[in-house]
Amino acid sequence: MSLQRMRHLGVLALFLFLSLIWGQTANGDDGRPTCRRCDLHHACNCSYSGFTRVPMVTDQALSLDLSFNNITMVTQDDLMGHSRLTLLDLHANGLAEIHPSAFDSLWSLEELDLSDNQLTVLNPKWFNKLELLQHLNLLNNPYSFLGSPSLFLGLSELRRLMFGGPDLKELRREDLSGVTHLDELTVHANNLDRYDSGTFGDIWPLGRVTLSLHGPFLTNPALAAAVLNDVCYPETRLTLSDLHLAHYVSVQPFKDSINMIRYLSLRNVSLSDEACVSMLALLDGVPLSSLSIVGLTLTGEGRWVTANRTDLRSMDEFFASDVTILDILKFAMVSELQYLLQYQKKLSIINAKLFLLSCYLTKMMVNTLYLDVSDNLLTDLTLTYMLCDSEETLQELRVLNISGNLLKSLSTLSRLVTKLTKLTQLDISRTSYNSMPSSCSWPSTLRYLNISRAKLTFVTPCLPKSLQVLDLSFNDLKEFVLTMPILRELHLSGNKFLRLPAGGPYPNLQTLTIQSNTLNAFSLSDLQSYRRLENLEAGHNKFVCSCEFITFLHSQLTGSGDVKITDKHQTYVCDSPLYLQGEAVSQVNLSIIQCQPVLFVSVSCGVALLLGILVAGLLWRCHAFWFLKMTWAWLKAKRSSQRRRRHRNTEGTDPLLSFDAFVSYSEQDASWVENFLVPEMEEPSDSDSENPTSPLTLCLHKRDFLPGHWIMDNIMSAIERSRRTVFVLSENFVQSDWCRYELDFSHFWLFEAGGDTAILILLEPLSKDDVPKRFCKLRKLMSSTTYLEWPQEEERRPEFWRSLRNALRGDDEQEN
Repeated sequence: MSLQRMRHLGVLALFLFLSLIWGQTANGDDGRPTCRRCDLHHACNCSYSGFTRVPMVTDQALSLDLSFNNITMVTQDDLMGHSRLTLLDLHANGLAEIHPSAFDSLWSLEELDLSDNQLTVLNPKWFNKLELLQHLNLLNNPYSFLGSPSLFLGLSELRRLMFGGPDLKELRREDLSGVTHLDELTVHANNLDRYDSGTFGDIWPLGRVTLSLHGPFLTNPALAAAVLNDVCYPETRLTLSDLHLAHYVSVQPFKDSINMIRYLSLRNVSLSDEACVSMLALLDGVPLSSLSIVGLTLTGEGRWVTANRTDLRSMDEFFASDVTILDILKFAMVSELQYLLQYQKKLSIINAKLFLLSCYLTKMMVNTLYLDVSDNLLTDLTLTYMLCDSEETLQELRVLNISGNLLKSLSTLSRLVTKLTKLTQLDISRTSYNSMPSSCSWPSTLRYLNISRAKLTFVTPCLPKSLQVLDLSFNDLKEFVLTMPILRELHLSGNKFLRLPAGGPYPNLQTLTIQSNTLNAFSLSDLQSYRRLENLEAGHNKFVCSCEFITFLHSQLTGSGDVKITDKHQTYVCDSPLYLQGEAVSQVNLSIIQCQPVLFVSVSCGVALLLGILVAGLLWRCHAFWFLKMTWAWLKAKRSSQRRRRHRNTEGTDPLLSFDAFVSYSEQDASWVENFLVPEMEEPSDSDSENPTSPLTLCLHKRDFLPGHWIMDNIMSAIERSRRTVFVLSENFVQSDWCRYELDFSHFWLFEAGGDTAILILLEPLSKDDVPKRFCKLRKLMSSTTYLEWPQEEERRPEFWRSLRNALRGDDEQEN
């Protein structure tokens, strides 16, 4: 029970320890959370993380994005130590309180965003130490005034300032003290009640101004006029948003400043007929060069006849987009508004539900260089009328964009634009062209053609050979085989190409994009077919990741090839084989077994053969084959010996030890054995009558081997049945095959029975080096065991025979 309790306590302690570690990871010492989402450039993105306090981040951070959290307060210590921080984003947090010294340590801060929070009072102490601040965003907080003293004193580097919101009520002259010049000023003051003239007047130069003055234009035109007078300069681009110009009075704020405006943009504007006529009257003859209207709602019927003599000669550019006509059935034809559109060099009417532009009007557009009527309701018929069919019109036009219209006949279009003799760029994308005639006529000046996002399934020589840029992206093309000698850019993304087009017909092509097709692969030879290709984008295809393709693409992605891959490397993803599906090609590394199986097998076999030869040579050198052969012979003879032993034990006959010694000798030494050894050992010795010696029994292969038996069995049986083995060593012995067999078997027997069973007799001087090296045991015995040398002197021979008898009989029966 105590052991179990100790285990529970151990688990609890471990849990508490891990909890403590996790707590230190997730929270700082003071309970603050920690954000570790920082990249290698020390940019920390901690947005959308649900933080209720400013989290702890590395003090090396250069930018910190805390937008879209729930941080309601910034304390004095929250940003302490972040002196390297250049960007701080606290947008959309519900921030209501900031300590006066919260930003004091941010000496390097260049951009601060406090927009869309709940700051009711702005404290100038926040910015006292931010001398390098360049961008400040205070939009959409519920403060009614900026406060005193000025928030911006000391911010001499400030270049982009945004403030205001629905609660801003007043702007005093001293509110912007310290602001000397700005690149961009944005003020949301839709409900502004008070404005001191000159508040913005001291800011110069002033690059771009965006104002939201919905309320003042409707109810306090004088205040709106005062604001405009302070910000209108010929060099300043003015944007006004959220205006409802319903009558003559609402246009009057422009009266005193319109002559100073060169670039005017209106965003989200509603305009009545009365206000439009009044506005045109103000624009009559003024040097306004650019007018842009995005989000225009026309509440009248287009009855602007009283303004038909308006002089807009100075207006080079007119842009209108997202136009809504509330009562389109009663609205006047655009043809009646030719006095508005005949002078512009650049004219854009986009997404205005325009279905007709009269030939009369286009004939008057003698200065127009750029015409954009995209995303409207033009058809082949109304386009024919707009371009006056066979009559000349738009003779100076360089760029024509009619994309996003209901066009179906490419032959009609080519016929209509042929007379536009200066046309260089034509955009007919997002139309309904699904076929292409075999031949077409085009202006010889045409260099850029965009037919992307149509419904083409094939291309023909209809396309002009004068093109330098051709965009056929997102059609249903499967091949592209045309000769275009001066083409420099070809865009074929989003089609059904299985391979790269051959490069021969495009000798000057420099850029090819063929993303999102069904390419399986491309190779170096494919790219080399393009003589001058520099940039390629071919990601998002169904690549088969073969070894050749992966190796080739790796070299291209690292920039080692002549062609540069300009799209992201992550877009090159394997589609097959299945085990690589979804893997980025740049991250795939196949082994040599997968890439070069034949080479691998060949090299492996070669290496294996070489190793086999080396091992075989080594084994031969070390006599391993001899040892294997002898082991097998020994085992075989051993089994025979065991069978004989079992047979003898069963019948009780033929005792195992039948001989005192087995004599191994060479046939050339037989005379010495028969004439000297056998008589001396097997006949009784009477040289000493007092101590006669009993005879010894020797085993000789000539007389004692059983006929009809395997020679190996005879040798093995002789060795086993003899107490000793006598080797009569000589040069003849070493050269004899049978002697080597006997040596071989006795060599094994020496391992089993021990070294004292062998007796060595040297008939002639013989060193151990004369014995084959494979008889390692025998060579060792010659080094460690005393052997008998046959004396040539007659008087020494009795001593020799006595030593031999003693060796054969053993220690118990030795002669004295």
